[in-house]
Amino acid sequence: MPQMAPLSWLILMIFFILNFILFNIINYFTFFYNVKSLSKNKISLTYNWKW
Repeated sequence: MPQMAPLSWLILMIFFILNFILFNIINYFTFFYNVKSLSKNKISLTYNWKW
């Protein structure tokens, strides 16, 4: 739309960039890894090699 002033395009671009950054920040801080519980019973594999 050529009737729009350049300031409006600048505000529109800043609006979309801020939305993009906000979306990425929200996704970054709301993602949780599954915490592995430390098992007390360690399984140790022993091999008897007979050559």
